[in-house]
Amino acid sequence: MSNPDERIAQFEHMAAEDPDNAMAHFSLGSAYLGAQRHADAAASFQRCIELNSEMSKAYQLAAAALIDSGHEDRAAEILITGYEVAARRGDMMPKNAIAELLKRIGREPPELSDSDQAKADQIERSDVFTCQHTGRPGTQLPEPPMRGALGQWIYEHISSETWGEWIGQGTKVINELRLDFSREQDQRVFDEHMCEFLGIDDALYGQLTQKA
Repeated sequence: MSNPDERIAQFEHMAAEDPDNAMAHFSLGSAYLGAQRHADAAASFQRCIELNSEMSKAYQLAAAALIDSGHEDRAAEILITGYEVAARRGDMMPKNAIAELLKRIGREPPELSDSDQAKADQIERSDVFTCQHTGRPGTQLPEPPMRGALGQWIYEHISSETWGEWIGQGTKVINELRLDFSREQDQRVFDEHMCEFLGIDDALYGQLTQKA
């Protein structure tokens, strides 16, 4: 994958070209986080939340960046709201991660409303396909979206709903960065954005592409 500075520059360009694109700010925050630019990451994730208040993963990462930059009180505010959002949406992985962050700073997760708690309990007991990225129940893709181990991993772990969201975001990536898939470098840039969106880190990406 490209170095952190290149990734940050790409995502900064995307966020500047489309400032109301929540996923552009989410991806930029993730790039900043990878470079340990915690204050910048927190600002990007908070902008993402302003644009899409239902993106529970953004609450988790915004708070983690704030904690690492020494702003625990602000992090606690975001975590409490994010916990409620994640529980209401059934985003179990962010919900559990947010609870752990609250405990890390000496706070307890908030009490959920009866309806939110009932929904969370029902989801935890269900045996439907669960998207590994969002932790949310969904529909499995009908087949791997691409050849090789990477496509198989996406098929086994990513819901069709999350994949559909990526298709929309991926189109913006192609247009805004003017990618030409006849160039190997542009294909690699596209793959990096896809992995960032789906939560595939460098180590997992390396394992999957080595199997291809």
